[in-house]
Amino acid sequence: MAYTGQPVPSTVYNATRAKVGDGKSVKVTVPENTTIEAGKFYLLDGFFGVAMQSVTTGSGETAEVILNIEEAEYETDQTNDTQNYAVGTPVFWDDTNKELTETATGNRFVGIVTSAKDANGVIWFKLSAQANPMVQAVAVADITTDMSADVNDNELKGKINELLAALRAAGIIAN
Repeated sequence: MAYTGQPVPSTVYNATRAKVGDGKSVKVTVPENTTIEAGKFYLLDGFFGVAMQSVTTGSGETAEVILNIEEAEYETDQTNDTQNYAVGTPVFWDDTNKELTETATGNRFVGIVTSAKDANGVIWFKLSAQANPMVQAVAVADITTDMSADVNDNELKGKINELLAALRAAGIIAN
């Protein structure tokens, strides 16, 4: 700490911010008229994870819940009865039906199946890193709007490399 008459000049920097967590969980808002069950998966405030407590909100009220978003292997029965979920299958979150699905269209990618679906509809899956959907949307929009109708292979390769670089810079995919 600096003081008057200190033999060596120094500068004091007052840091008013500090680490608040390891990023393995986040506090998110539960919208009105919603029931959250502890141990079930949800997509809230742009984060996908497992709820750590049960919360019910009524009309005109909101609440907060902790979601565990740690990249880890999880077990769940929130699966579609008509799908197989073989090991290695990418899984997506169907927010309408509140279940994991093998269908990518319009659904958010959340992980990869590590243990196939059993007789009870239970799977194990590795939760992937939380991706920023806005960065993904901008990157995809850039690549689709920048390309002409008569794209050659080198132009396509260049645009894909630009997209990969943007996704790496955003921390969405590993280097």
